[in-house]
Amino acid sequence: MKLWDKGLSIDKKIEDFTVGNDREIDLHIAPYDIQASVAHAKMLQKIGIISKEELTQLEEGLHMLQQQITNKTFVIEPEFEDVHSKIEFELTKTYGEVGKKIHTARSRNDQVLVALHLYYKENLSLIIEKTTLLFNTLLQLAETHKNHLLPGYTHLQVAMPSSFGLWFSAYAELLIDDLSILKAALKTIDQNPLGSAAGYGSSFPIDRQFTTHELNFSTLKYNVVAAQMSRGKSERTLAMALGNISNTLARFAMDICLYMSQNFNFLSFPDTLTTGSSIMPHKKNPDVFELIRGKCNKIQALQTEMVLITNNLPSGYHRDYQLLKENCIVAFEDLKNILDIFEYAIKQVSVKNINLHDEKYKYLFTVDNINTLVENGISFREAYKKIGTAVNNGTYVPDTQKTHTHQGSIGNLCLDKIEEKMKYILD
Repeated sequence: MKLWDKGLSIDKKIEDFTVGNDREIDLHIAPYDIQASVAHAKMLQKIGIISKEELTQLEEGLHMLQQQITNKTFVIEPEFEDVHSKIEFELTKTYGEVGKKIHTARSRNDQVLVALHLYYKENLSLIIEKTTLLFNTLLQLAETHKNHLLPGYTHLQVAMPSSFGLWFSAYAELLIDDLSILKAALKTIDQNPLGSAAGYGSSFPIDRQFTTHELNFSTLKYNVVAAQMSRGKSERTLAMALGNISNTLARFAMDICLYMSQNFNFLSFPDTLTTGSSIMPHKKNPDVFELIRGKCNKIQALQTEMVLITNNLPSGYHRDYQLLKENCIVAFEDLKNILDIFEYAIKQVSVKNINLHDEKYKYLFTVDNINTLVENGISFREAYKKIGTAVNNGTYVPDTQKTHTHQGSIGNLCLDKIEEKMKYILD
């Protein structure tokens, strides 16, 4: 069954190509198509297109289909083009002519669009929740390890003292910026496109404010052409938001892989969180974080894909838009899993005590030594030259007392201020 079927046949090869794997992907948006169809049916009854009895039947049928989706018994067979044709077929099979009325005053275009908006809305909210949970875990780790010294690196060379507390809270604060972008994307998506039909509205006296309220959208896309043109533009915004947090998580995962290596040996995880080698029995590989890094980098590529598919398309609907759906939905599902596994794993991290008197950290406190000279009355430039000369000619002797002094300053993480910033973003 096809919603556009006029009794004409279509070449099987062409049909397979145009449908693609929509049936599989549409299972993700099936519950949202049901939700939107219920709201649409209520609106049709409100404006007198269907009777109260017909509405009752449609609601009953849609509720049964929603139960099938929840129980994972809902199937879109090969004879159906997509979830929308399957749902209408089931309603018609059960209720006859009443089922055929559900599509009145809407097009498959706005039907897909509103289902996607509802899917994006709910899943953006879930990602915000999971990001907030990871943020809280990182702040707890920062507090626990605020006085555990960690060598800082620039250009992958030993630089200055840092702490695990600073490291954990740094990524926590970056997540706040990511949440700002996620919330901005949510605001963009939170607009009802239902009623725009094929992009040029409907001659029926539809009540778009009613469906906006029923579907819990904050507002609607008033201009019906703009509603249709938002497809693709919305996905570009979403891809940017998902890519932004993926960048943070990928960099964090890279740090962890680096710090777990024997050359750094800053932290470890339980054996149950690592994998082994089929040939080297000593290996404990950070596969979880390597996969997180790879998956996050893949999500970051999504924005480029969305741009290239939609760039310079004229107004109106184009079948190119069908190609946006799959990888955007996959990115959402992947990112939810990534946030879950990241939060689960990072809670089990073991921070190691690092011997800062090791030869390779000999120059870790050169800046502190310069500052000591400045405090004793020497200009910064002269102090810098003095310590630099000692380093170059091999006469530099680190001030081991600075380990204790610096520890106090890097233990001041301003965690309360970071929490305040988070509350401001979430409010």
